[in-house]
Amino acid sequence: MTTVADGPTGTGDASGPAKYPNRFRASGVQARHLRAHVLVVAWLGLALLAAAAQETMPVARWLSIHMFLLGAVTTAVLIWSEHFAVALLHARIPDQRWSTARLATANLAVAGLLLGVWTATAVLTAVSAASLVAAAGAHLVMLVRLGRGALGGRLKPIVSYYRAATAALIAGAVLGWMLSSGGAGGPGRYAGLRLAHLHVTLLGWIGLPVLGTLFMLWPTVLGVRMKDRTTTVSRWVLWLTGSGLLVAAAALALGRRLPAAAGVALYAAGAALAVHLLVRTVRGSRPVSAAAAWMLATATCWLLIAVAADLARLAVRPLAEAQAAIDALLPVLLIGFVAQILIGALTYLLPVVLSSGPGDRATVRALLERGWLPRLAALNTGVALAALPLPDPAATTGMLLAALAGAAFLTLAVPVLVRSSRKASPDAGTAGASRRPALWGTAAGVVLTVLAALVANSGGDTGDPAVASAGGTGAAAATRTIEVTLAAMRIRPARLDVAAGTALRLKVTNADVQRHDLKVEDGPSTPMLGKGDSHTLDLGTVTEDREAWCTLPGHRAAGMTMDIVVKDTAKNGTAEHADGHDGHSTTGNGLDLAADFSDGWQARDAELAPAPGGTVHEVELHAAHTTVEVAPGVKQQMWTFGGTAPGPTLRGKVGDVFEITLVNDDTGMGHGIDFHAGALAPDKPMRTLDPGERLVYRFRAEKAGAWLYHCSTSPMLQHMGNGMYGAVIIDPPGLAKVDHEYVLVSSELYTGTPGSTAQVTKMRRNTPDAWLFNGIANQYTQRPLKAKAGERARFWVVAAGPSDGLAFHIVGTVFDTMYKEGAYALKPGDAGGAQVLDLAPAQGGFVETTFPEAGHYPFVDHDMRHAEAGAHGLVEVSE
Repeated sequence: MTTVADGPTGTGDASGPAKYPNRFRASGVQARHLRAHVLVVAWLGLALLAAAAQETMPVARWLSIHMFLLGAVTTAVLIWSEHFAVALLHARIPDQRWSTARLATANLAVAGLLLGVWTATAVLTAVSAASLVAAAGAHLVMLVRLGRGALGGRLKPIVSYYRAATAALIAGAVLGWMLSSGGAGGPGRYAGLRLAHLHVTLLGWIGLPVLGTLFMLWPTVLGVRMKDRTTTVSRWVLWLTGSGLLVAAAALALGRRLPAAAGVALYAAGAALAVHLLVRTVRGSRPVSAAAAWMLATATCWLLIAVAADLARLAVRPLAEAQAAIDALLPVLLIGFVAQILIGALTYLLPVVLSSGPGDRATVRALLERGWLPRLAALNTGVALAALPLPDPAATTGMLLAALAGAAFLTLAVPVLVRSSRKASPDAGTAGASRRPALWGTAAGVVLTVLAALVANSGGDTGDPAVASAGGTGAAAATRTIEVTLAAMRIRPARLDVAAGTALRLKVTNADVQRHDLKVEDGPSTPMLGKGDSHTLDLGTVTEDREAWCTLPGHRAAGMTMDIVVKDTAKNGTAEHADGHDGHSTTGNGLDLAADFSDGWQARDAELAPAPGGTVHEVELHAAHTTVEVAPGVKQQMWTFGGTAPGPTLRGKVGDVFEITLVNDDTGMGHGIDFHAGALAPDKPMRTLDPGERLVYRFRAEKAGAWLYHCSTSPMLQHMGNGMYGAVIIDPPGLAKVDHEYVLVSSELYTGTPGSTAQVTKMRRNTPDAWLFNGIANQYTQRPLKAKAGERARFWVVAAGPSDGLAFHIVGTVFDTMYKEGAYALKPGDAGGAQVLDLAPAQGGFVETTFPEAGHYPFVDHDMRHAEAGAHGLVEVSE
């Protein structure tokens, strides 16, 4: 094996075994290494314990990953990046008091983050994230200062890997805090930021120092000379991987998939270049540590496999699906790459660092390498079983094999640390001894904090109906079963109104590509559900309001919540009787619907033109933000198709073809479109378009009806609630001519800044500020529709929602024709008549009537809450 003056780097002559540098041992660094590695082993042990609890505690998966990466791996990288930087730069050893302070701060910050995210304590999470950023920033400053005035050597560029990695840790900590605190925004933005977080953490904070260190560690483990091109290649690899990671992370954070794929391609090229050099370094000589060599080699292979799979999936899949695909790669990255590289490196380095001489080094190495070949086989077989698309028993078996291999290493590493502690030389220095309580105290604090959190939260996820139904007998209560869907970082419905005393059951289905669960406050929870999985929760008799949420860290803050609101029937009845509209106050929304509209305002023309000639209809729709007057004197920004909310009404006949060119002129977000009038696979025509993109959506109208179209991008509640909807009218064959045809699209109005917390809260709670016809409250009260006595009128009506339907009624008339959802319910000449066209959200139809005499005929949504809050208009009938 080869050495340089300050540590095993594989850059000198192959003249014999390396000796741990005396200046490190004399300064107390060796004793610090020993104590610090106790933290690494403690975090690894806790990660294994948390992994074992995944079936009973869904958040345990997140805990195990972060205990491993933020706890064990971060501690190891902080230790060894400082050590190798000193050795490679031939620099002075930093003040060990500050090194100890940085390490202790980082570990306490990690413990605080785990506890803060788990318990949803925003202040603790923010303070801990800031502490981790501060510790990482101090580590980066130390690495930069080491290079000033240092002699350096052939491998001086490797220290730049450690600096770039530390910058990635800072970025990863900030992104992680945004995800956990709800700062990521909507579902689309959440997916991009989560992917950015995963990439900067796994490929940056961990991947970069591993690649850099391998340039010197790999030849050292093999006991061969380093290739002459190593310095040049290391610079090229850092340029490719660093710039690629920067491009990928920035693009993912902005929701740009293809630029992100290009960045990952650069990273993959850099990793492949490094591996090519490492392969050329291999010779037929016997490695110094065969166990370490094989683990380092297989770990690097798994990195290449994971990066290649990541690139392939980013190149062809939307971000939400790519996010799920990356989750499937986590066993490869976490176990195959990170865990195996950590075990392999420690297998070689611990004997070098902790031994007192060649004989002792051989003894320690023999102990750490005990049974290495079966452990290597078990770990890598487990990774393959967990990563491949095999039935669940195979994946479970794989994770068990990998866990056993990791536990086997821990059982060997603990005796090594204990043995080295007992044999520690007294010449380590009094300063090192004085720091021992701080590091051992930190280790104990980490263990006790996390164990306390495990114990405190382990009892919350009970599925016992007896617990859920406390406070009511439930025996005589009416049982109500509600379908609940988990998808696109939302729970639907977002609000359940139930009568007090109801025995409530929730049938929960995950329709998302991501895994989710549902936890009811002071009640039961589902297990973690994969796509398509369902589970029924029995809440028993419900007597008070509760909240339910997804327990995965960051999902609750990102909006995966549901309110269960209990209504007291007696109180509600009193309120309804007193004010006539279910206790809803139309004055509390701040809108004066009797006020005047702005000067120059024009009502939307409700007259519907006949279907145009020809069988192919070409329309271009531009998605953009537009400021419109949505109520008298009230203007706000809306998300629109064609500059209006609702968008333009399209009309045709059965068999006509529509070619809709959608152009996304929005500079800040993606949009798509879904035409209910067409029948076709949604994968491509309904995909989300990035700003500046366009597509042609082509469909044949095979069925008659009044159809809805709307934005297809999640969260659709927000996109539709902010105006992205419209109507398509397909005439039934033989449709008779009438004197007037009107189209009315009903919807809800949520005032405020689009996408703001206040507005989204109103949407989730279904508490609109007004209800509308054709996008503007009360517009047809001030600008009535026109007709003459004796004329026949047809009213096409579409309920756009996004949450409420309507009961369309014209005061003073009787409908003699009713067409709803593709079928006539009433035709002229029938003995009966109709008074209301009732439509659920997304339904449509038409009614016809003849106005008997001159006068003013109000038309309303006969849900009086809606009518009195904007869903009201007039038909002014003249002689």
